[in-house]
Amino acid sequence: MDTKALRQKILDLAIRGKLVPQDPNDEPASVLLERIREQKQQMVKDGKLKKKDIKNDSVIFVGEDNLHYEKFADGSVKCIEDEIPFELPDGWAWARLGTVAEAIGDGDHQPPPQTSSGIPFLVISNVSGGALSFENTRFVSIEYFNRLPETRKPRNGDLLFTVTGSYGIPILVDTDDMFCFQRHIAIVRPCTISNRYLYVILGSSYVKSICDAKATGTAQKTVGLATLRELLIPVAPHTEQMRIYAKTQNALNIVDGIFSDKEALQNIIKNTKAKILDLAIRGKLVPQDPNDELASVLLERIRAEKEELIKQGKIKRDKKESVIFKGEDNSYYLNDSQITVDINDELPFKIPTSWYWVRLKDVFIINPRNKLEDDLNVSFIPMPLIDDGYSGKHTSEVRSWKEVKTGFTHFAEGDIGIAKITPCFENRKSTVFINLTNGYGAGTTELHILRPIGNSILSQYLLAYLKSDYFVDNGKQTFTGAVGQQRIGKEYIENAYFPIPPKSEQERIVQIINNLFKHLNVISDSFF
Repeated sequence: MDTKALRQKILDLAIRGKLVPQDPNDEPASVLLERIREQKQQMVKDGKLKKKDIKNDSVIFVGEDNLHYEKFADGSVKCIEDEIPFELPDGWAWARLGTVAEAIGDGDHQPPPQTSSGIPFLVISNVSGGALSFENTRFVSIEYFNRLPETRKPRNGDLLFTVTGSYGIPILVDTDDMFCFQRHIAIVRPCTISNRYLYVILGSSYVKSICDAKATGTAQKTVGLATLRELLIPVAPHTEQMRIYAKTQNALNIVDGIFSDKEALQNIIKNTKAKILDLAIRGKLVPQDPNDELASVLLERIRAEKEELIKQGKIKRDKKESVIFKGEDNSYYLNDSQITVDINDELPFKIPTSWYWVRLKDVFIINPRNKLEDDLNVSFIPMPLIDDGYSGKHTSEVRSWKEVKTGFTHFAEGDIGIAKITPCFENRKSTVFINLTNGYGAGTTELHILRPIGNSILSQYLLAYLKSDYFVDNGKQTFTGAVGQQRIGKEYIENAYFPIPPKSEQERIVQIINNLFKHLNVISDSFF
């Protein structure tokens, strides 16, 4: 369920007269529009408006041929049938936004002198949420504010509308407090027509689509004031405008409730997945089977395979090699050939007796390099192609090895990659590399790569460990570097304590995780 799309559907129904029933006793919109014209003409006589302010006002009507025409102040008439975007109910009428507004303008085009206090000066960030925000505002002097024309001094009941960058956001002015605003924001001062009804119209996808089509510029697109003034709007009878706004707000409040429930469910699903992984790496997700080959036997096999790789010259022996072993007292010790140390106090949690504690560097090759022919095609995986969260998915591009062998991280089929830079690390950008072109790949340098030694440890089990709260939370404590560019070092990966279950239990753990996550994803997909 897309709540954003649902909100737009409500607004689109509202401006088409399909959200509330019409009342044949309502005064037609044509009468309201005539009253607006008379009021604006009187404002010219009273000196509140100038003649130039109403010279572009027009009347839109349906001719005897059932086509729409527009009559201008000079008496000329033009057929505008091809501009009419949709049909309106009886009693409604089309009008230009400029015709139903006292004024449409924008903020001062010259950056005002700022002061430490005074009158708030709002910028896009103060209204981008769809409401006025006076937090972290700039200020201008009262003298500057007093020199502004009245059309640049918002009043309670006016509408603001963003026109540059994040354009298309309407904001109701619902305060008597004085403030002004930058030129990237337009102001619409309604004349008799309901400001709240205009708010509904300006928030619709109909208006957004026009803004998208008319916006100009490259770095920051801008919707011109002429586009706003010429905007065709559907005008409902005045009393129906009130009903439309009330019904719209009620419906949107329900949608907001759905969105709140959606966020709550997302958090529940996220926390449930985290709990599943926590149970998995502690040996509490599936029961132990006494017939399973012990993890200690599996570990001996890995050590033998590692020695063979060293003999073949494929990897180098660790200059600071040490071994974790379990003593006769069932305590864990670290031996580095010079000293033996009890490490029980360092181990983060208890594991089943059939499991074994190691460090990641004991059973994985960290950040390996590939030696391949230059013309071999391989997979290329930059950071954006690795999903965050718990999915573990990735996509890839195809490059020749010559293009990516230098300046990038290397990996192969079945390797595990984990982001080392913030916020990708905290967001759990980690994956098992599968279906690689010719079995090899390269990618962003902001990855640490772990390559299994032999096939005794399932890559998917390691991935579950790397996505666990235990591993991520401890990793964050080791961050180094400037804020925004912090990373976990290779040392954290190498020395992290890793609980190894028997191979067959790893398989059961991975299967249960996949099944549980699949069910949680079904719930998530069906709700959203």
